[in-house]
Amino acid sequence: MFKKVLIANRGEIAVRVARACRELGVRSVAVHSTPDRDSAVVRLADEAIRIGPAAPAKSYLNAAAVLEAAAQSGADAIHPGYGFLSESSDFADACLAQGITLIGPPPSVMARLGDKTSARALMRRAGLPLLPGSVEALDPRAAEELARRIGFPVIVKAAAGGGGRGMTVVDDADRFADAYRQTQSTAQMLFGDGRVYVEKYLPKARHVEVQVLCDGHGHAVHLGERDCTVQRRHQKLIEETPAPALPEGLAERMGRSAVEGALAVGYTGVGTFEFLLAPDGSYYFMEVNCRIQVEHPVTEMVTGIDLVQQQLKVAAGNELELAQADIELRGAAVECRINAEDPAAGFVPAPGPVERLVLPGGPFVRVDTHVRQGDVIPPHYDSLLAKLVVWAPRRDEAIARMHRVLDEFEVSGPGIKTTRTFLAEVLSHPRFRAAEHSTSLVDDLLSGKA
Repeated sequence: MFKKVLIANRGEIAVRVARACRELGVRSVAVHSTPDRDSAVVRLADEAIRIGPAAPAKSYLNAAAVLEAAAQSGADAIHPGYGFLSESSDFADACLAQGITLIGPPPSVMARLGDKTSARALMRRAGLPLLPGSVEALDPRAAEELARRIGFPVIVKAAAGGGGRGMTVVDDADRFADAYRQTQSTAQMLFGDGRVYVEKYLPKARHVEVQVLCDGHGHAVHLGERDCTVQRRHQKLIEETPAPALPEGLAERMGRSAVEGALAVGYTGVGTFEFLLAPDGSYYFMEVNCRIQVEHPVTEMVTGIDLVQQQLKVAAGNELELAQADIELRGAAVECRINAEDPAAGFVPAPGPVERLVLPGGPFVRVDTHVRQGDVIPPHYDSLLAKLVVWAPRRDEAIARMHRVLDEFEVSGPGIKTTRTFLAEVLSHPRFRAAEHSTSLVDDLLSGKA
């Protein structure tokens, strides 16, 4: 096992990693920006190093500063969490060059899967089902011809995109050329890579993903599926496992597909294979997330497996402790993301000082947060305040428990608004409760169509 792990992140995921290190007897180093100098992870970690000012580009995205902190502290591994540098193959290469283990897949695997067109081509060769579309970036004329052949609506995606950004849905041919050029421009601005590709868009689809865990010795397992259908602008709001109302045998087929895809590319560590599920029960590969997911706690709740500890063990060279037959999925779990955003104003960020904070409790309730009463929620970073997670023997019982937990959760202060009430509305919606919802549910609610 590693002797010391540097946590190259902030917020609740940094706290999560620090706790996993403590339980494994591994020393941890927190890096932080100036406004995060008194953050929760700084208090929990064994050491803390300031790496820059508030702006992410000068702190958490500053690879040179992170590597310097690792060298200064003597860390032999870096856990990148999610976001920031977690899926940067250039950063992974730099870690390798300095003899530091980045907790994630090898840089070459990360690079091939991080490029969405490359990932589609790899998974097609591995036998996974793909939506009709391109497996390479196309010029605008070829892209429009392809869109006409596969039929509208289509979605234009950034090849280097991620986190729900760099996507445009196009409903008809008249809008395609402008949408294609606009997405190229957005991709270049966001990711420094203007390549985009086209695939068929399913307006009534569900978003279901499979958690995989792989070691460096040719072993891989899946830990069930998660339904992440409740989204706004491709950003997940509510996640649950198991995915409700799946056709018989579909979850296991998707799990096998994910494992086959992971083994085909030599994946190691924790990863997530994302699929779209059509109304007829067919499923299609979308992408691979080469990191721990925000929604990993629901998988932990039904499996009893600590995914972050497994990440650390596998990255240290250990073989998997589990075979597929050892993994038992019990009950149902639901996660709600509480963001400092104002749903009534288009989900604009609503940061500010936290004057009152009341966290929920009770049986089978988990709260992942970095926020304390008296903290100031800064405007510089992601607006996630807390993840509320519940478990129950059945889905309806888990939903009822989540309603109670949402009622108990309180956070207030000048300027602060949250998504708490809106999430309760989604949980109460008949389409959600009957598992008849699709990725359009949130937009339908906001527009009054639901």
